[in-house]
Amino acid sequence: MTIEDKIKLILVNELFVEMPVDAIGLEDGLRDQVGLDSLGFSELRAQCEVSFGVSISDEHFIPKHFTSVQTLSALIAELQNAGR
Repeated sequence: MTIEDKIKLILVNELFVEMPVDAIGLEDGLRDQVGLDSLGFSELRAQCEVSFGVSISDEHFIPKHFTSVQTLSALIAELQNAGR
């Protein structure tokens, strides 16, 4: 399973976004199209840290990295590689 697929599952199964997994595009805006609010972003951060075994610092917890599934996936891949 790819990082992107796992993020989509987190959005649907853990954050209960009202979209089916296959309707979430990699470049869809997490705020505007998927519908996350500030609490949702904090929960997404926590769920990703647990699911992917990374620590997302405040320095990385910025809109640039949490714009879409694609940008978040790139951050997680970067953090996983840095941890090796």
